[in-house]
Amino acid sequence: MTDPSLPLSGLTVFEFCEVAAGPFCGMLLADMGAEVIKVERPGQGDTLRHWPPITNGYSENFASLNRNKKSIEVNVKDQPSRAALLSAIVEKADVIIENYRPGVMASNGLGYEAISALRPDLVYCSLSAFGQTGPRSRQGGFDVTIQAMSGIMSITGEPDGAPVKAGTPVSDFATGLYGAFSIVSSILRARASGKGCHIDISMMGASLAISALQTSEFFGTGRTPQKLGSAHPRNAPYRAFRASDDYFVVAAGNNKLWEGVCSVVGRMELLEDPRFATTLLRAQNQEALKAILEEEFGKRSARSWLQAFEEVGVPCSPINSIPEALADPQIAHLGLVQPMHLPDGTETRTFVSPVRLSGKNLAIRLRPPRLGEHTEDVLPKTR
Repeated sequence: MTDPSLPLSGLTVFEFCEVAAGPFCGMLLADMGAEVIKVERPGQGDTLRHWPPITNGYSENFASLNRNKKSIEVNVKDQPSRAALLSAIVEKADVIIENYRPGVMASNGLGYEAISALRPDLVYCSLSAFGQTGPRSRQGGFDVTIQAMSGIMSITGEPDGAPVKAGTPVSDFATGLYGAFSIVSSILRARASGKGCHIDISMMGASLAISALQTSEFFGTGRTPQKLGSAHPRNAPYRAFRASDDYFVVAAGNNKLWEGVCSVVGRMELLEDPRFATTLLRAQNQEALKAILEEEFGKRSARSWLQAFEEVGVPCSPINSIPEALADPQIAHLGLVQPMHLPDGTETRTFVSPVRLSGKNLAIRLRPPRLGEHTEDVLPKTR
């Protein structure tokens, strides 16, 4: 189902991707109106199809990253099937996305050089662990190994704790975001000049790129950034605190907000304490500050403190579970949790694109596909 009002309506993308980074990139384009044709291995398809939770034989994880797409089954090692696929790409494609190890697509006759010779205006985006060239280019990687390699795990968790990864696969999804942004940017150039390009995005590079505050801390000071739990190296109070019954977060990122904190806790004399005179000094002395504030916070419930901070405009939050976050009234107001049907008609729910265009949500135009559901439509000569 097409919607000509969407920004990428008329753009056709062939997606050779599995699991997270590539499928997420493809879905971002699909949500914006592109026709995304997911090319999958016969019989098995995207590995994510087999990840639980499974509802009536269909992966909810797969569904969450593959709405608004079509699926075709192609054995790219079979010459007639590959020829039919190449014919469809030459005829229809504006973009190819792939997230296999460097060399895999080329070994199957589908690398950038082969495709660009047939369609020089096509934009070809490769997402990989370490990039298409270089000493690590042939190595594979998953989100956890890239979080480890990029240093993200070294700055995540409590100072005296074991290494932990971010709960959300930030390396995968950051790479997908860079991919979608780069594709749209390159399409603008290709349409103006008639010349496509090969986009090369590494998960390692994307992970370090979103660590800009940490890399700049090292470049500027020579010091190695450290794990701080929920605290911030240059801001305080800006972390989780324990109340009488639970933890909550306060983020007083400037002097005016700090005044609000002192007012709420009834400790206005802290404004005169030289240890806490500036944001930087508060950060440097934040363990002492935490002890003082938690002595007060322990006298009341987290909910009562949150209400008090909200009344004076100090940013604060409960530490929600995922179900609690999904049930927040702001999420309901924005319409970001929507019903979605699986291929057998079972209704589930999904979190849709957070982007709104002129006040409207991006719709689920196509439910996530059955494996090979659209093969006959896209490649009629293969069956």
